[in-house]
Amino acid sequence: MPRLSVDTQFGRLTLVDDDGAITAVRWTGRDEGAPTELLKEAARQVAEYDAGEREAFDLPLRVRGSAFQQAVCDAMRAIPFGETVTYGDIARDLGAMPLAVGQACGGNPIPIIIPCHRVMGAKGLTGFSGAGGVETKVALLRHEGAAGLLI
Repeated sequence: MPRLSVDTQFGRLTLVDDDGAITAVRWTGRDEGAPTELLKEAARQVAEYDAGEREAFDLPLRVRGSAFQQAVCDAMRAIPFGETVTYGDIARDLGAMPLAVGQACGGNPIPIIIPCHRVMGAKGLTGFSGAGGVETKVALLRHEGAAGLLI
């Protein structure tokens, strides 16, 4: 699978293209193979997001996982830039338990593009599966102007 990395203020992100869809964003990895047009476009959109010039991504994505994992990822994609919801909000909408939603968020294979950083615990800030953990989550929320929720 071709991979292309882009340097951002949140770290070096490696984008993975699998048969015409972005299937992963990783903080580890390296470029591999010739960059596809999709990878070039994804890297451009990530760079625009990083520069504060983009609020939403327009890329074909494929989430491998259960129907529930896919539903949670769809719910996260619907959270607007600069806003947050709780695990409980998503759980209520999906008829699930907040813990299950939290686990699905933690298993999000395409962080930032699928904005799991916009999901909070009932009592505020929770973990983040990307490199840097909670500090990276805070940086992403500050970047989006949602940091007031953290104070």
